[in-house]
Amino acid sequence: MFYKSTRNSDVKVTSAQAVAQGISEDGGLFVPSEIPQITLEEIRELGGKSYAERAFYVFSKYLTDYTEAEIRYCVEGAYNTKNFDTENIAELAHLFDGTYILELWHGPTCAFKDMALQILPYLLTTAAKKIDLDKKIVILVATSGDTGKAALEGFKDVPGTEILVFYPDNGVSAMQKKQMTTQEGANVGVCAIKGNFDDAQNGVKAIFTDKEIAEKLSENGMMFSSANSINWGRLAPQIIYYVSSYAQLLRDGEIQEGEKINIVVPTGNFGNILAGYYAKHMGVPVNKLICASNSNNVLTDFINTGVYDRNRRFYATISPSMDILISSNLERLLYHICGENDAQIREWFGKLAAEGRYEVSDEVKAVLSDEFYAGCCTDEETKAVIKEYFDKYSYTCDTHTAVAVKVYEDYVKATGDKTKTVIASTASPYKFSGSVLSALGEDCGCDEFALVDELAKTSGMTVPASLAALKDKEIRFTEVIEKSEMKDFVFRALNVK
Repeated sequence: MFYKSTRNSDVKVTSAQAVAQGISEDGGLFVPSEIPQITLEEIRELGGKSYAERAFYVFSKYLTDYTEAEIRYCVEGAYNTKNFDTENIAELAHLFDGTYILELWHGPTCAFKDMALQILPYLLTTAAKKIDLDKKIVILVATSGDTGKAALEGFKDVPGTEILVFYPDNGVSAMQKKQMTTQEGANVGVCAIKGNFDDAQNGVKAIFTDKEIAEKLSENGMMFSSANSINWGRLAPQIIYYVSSYAQLLRDGEIQEGEKINIVVPTGNFGNILAGYYAKHMGVPVNKLICASNSNNVLTDFINTGVYDRNRRFYATISPSMDILISSNLERLLYHICGENDAQIREWFGKLAAEGRYEVSDEVKAVLSDEFYAGCCTDEETKAVIKEYFDKYSYTCDTHTAVAVKVYEDYVKATGDKTKTVIASTASPYKFSGSVLSALGEDCGCDEFALVDELAKTSGMTVPASLAALKDKEIRFTEVIEKSEMKDFVFRALNVK
């Protein structure tokens, strides 16, 4: 299995090289040269295995230059009860007949990013040894809230690495900000920027692909890599929980072998739903991939019209991890469905960079329509769903999961489709306590930890220990910079002259 660049199909690297490098030198994203297959018999057999064993099986199909011992070291180090508060790692909650909530937030930072970022440090450091990399790896991260903390937690004090995280100053929840600014570790750095997530992401990509910066780092014995889902090592672990969910449902007798399911994903950067696409094309029986957006509905419009246009108003919503107008992983999807036409990808994404807009061909539009359904909802609709599901099922959704639930309800009304459905739940409601309490009609004060206590009383859910421990932690990182100052911050943080 080799990996190609979406912007130059002649590029051919191993999985270890793809993971270590993070992004291709031409600015493209690495994709597998083929999507490996998994049979229904193999999926059924996975039902009797642990999550780590399921992960081992899927990784063995994608990371073919890693040895069996190396993959086992990675999955066993990441997927255990030291890192996750449940033996199942990813929990499936049976909401009502034929509808399941896939809880991906039982890790140390209470968000779905832990599913990948607990294992990425293992994958990355193993890759560095495999390719005889003698440089310190500098992880650069742009975050809309969850990736930053999950990456910081995963990479803190990992030998041979430094990690620097940029987040939009007014674009994350109070809890997300507290998680990042109190981060422990001698090799970590956190900085807010004046702007939104897209500004942070564009800044990080610009630094990544700047040859002058790369040479400067190399002179100082360093190189960049990424913990964002532009890195294949971040995306590949997300495929596992969709394969695992189908195996679990089959084992529990909730579905019959070969029975199709729908997958609903609240997404902004398109990585989490793209992982579902890979799982489907590996052989997991999936009927429809349902893409849920908040008021920043650029993906909804794109899937429904074939026109991607980021020239629109940006909304700061109560589901901030989805407040994104440039969805990086869409590039991977389009590369696959346009026949790996790298020239076409360069044209479309060149237009996106220059004009903020591109339109795909009718053939691509037809594939998008066949594979995906897309919808969006407002903050008020999100809150209404949180209230409805709490009252009906005593289930507390966070503000991102509620977006997915609302779009799924709209899908069923529009299509009448009764296919059994897995809804990805991407964060603990405690990360957005104020918004969740407001939705439940509770009086909300301003102290974040008073809100957590109040939500615990209202919901009856246990407060995750990692969030409770933040209350008395000292804030380490307070710097706020202009987006134009990101390169200077990187050099200062790394002590590069």
